[in-house]
Amino acid sequence: MVLKLSLSMSILRQMSFRFIPYMLELNRPFSIAGSTRSTTPAVIVQIERDGTKGYGEASMPPYLGESLTTAEAFLSRVNLEQYESLFPLEEIVRDIDALAPENNAAKAAVDIALHDWAGKTMGYSWHSKWELNAQTIPPTSYTIGMDSKQGLRERLRGAGEFKILKVKLGGTRDKEMIDTIREMTDQIIRVDANQGWRNKSDALEIIHWLAQRGVELVEQPLPKEQVDDIAWLRERSPLPIIADEAVRRLSDLRSALGVYDGINVKLMKCTGMMEAHRMITTARQLGMKVMLGCMTETSCGISAAAQLAPLADWVDLDGALLIKNDPFRGVEIVGGRLVTPDKPGIGVEPVVDMFGSSGN
Repeated sequence: MVLKLSLSMSILRQMSFRFIPYMLELNRPFSIAGSTRSTTPAVIVQIERDGTKGYGEASMPPYLGESLTTAEAFLSRVNLEQYESLFPLEEIVRDIDALAPENNAAKAAVDIALHDWAGKTMGYSWHSKWELNAQTIPPTSYTIGMDSKQGLRERLRGAGEFKILKVKLGGTRDKEMIDTIREMTDQIIRVDANQGWRNKSDALEIIHWLAQRGVELVEQPLPKEQVDDIAWLRERSPLPIIADEAVRRLSDLRSALGVYDGINVKLMKCTGMMEAHRMITTARQLGMKVMLGCMTETSCGISAAAQLAPLADWVDLDGALLIKNDPFRGVEIVGGRLVTPDKPGIGVEPVVDMFGSSGN
């Protein structure tokens, strides 16, 4: 659903920076601990210079604290016309980050669009630029939201090609949900509690129970503020404990050392591809595992994250499959695995004429 269009253009430099709000419509209501939604607000960004267009996306689920209003306000302050060249990207991304605190998803939209434009301009994909082999991307998980028994069964019917399920827990029916899933499938399960458990002893009890049912890991079991409790839980847990809400940016990473076994890196949390690459590199240096995750996003955001996916231990990049109005074509999922297009940039192209032009 297109809402309105904002435009900043310099004719002399053949430069344009555009952004347009776009409401992502979910295939079915999506529930996690504490919330349910059927839409996710997003903003699509287009950067065009010298005839080349780069695309980016900000997806803003409520817990990020961003909205269409805040994203538009931030993006209205972005002035790419001041730069004689869009290379090197590092300087521009740093300047955009300094415009205002937070606004991480809005910053990610610009970062992704810059990377897409730069890759197209230079004729390389980013995974090739980083000397990564797209054939080594781990299989992605498929997300199962909190639901009734019947709802779970319906969701599972659409997950047959996936070897791994990511199941949202953190409510009062956690064991019932896992038992229902196990009645239908022996697929690998990863659990995301989204800070839904509160007591460390209760969390440890259910993690032991989950381990007996073939669960591989647990993501953000307790509220991120309960640092000592999470460290206590990690010492005793039979399963790896992964940080999500507790680690948004590179600056959060060192505080997670000794508290979590690994981190979930998401472009919308960390301001984009450049910082995500740095986070993964630093996590490796610290001996931590890495999951590469997403929000409900279009194929633009997913294709950008896929450029980094060969670096991850675990991949959770199914966000575009959860929406019914994807305006882009990019990375595909075949047999539960990401297939990246052999194209420069992030490998994405629009299939909806959002900006008054259908070109790439």
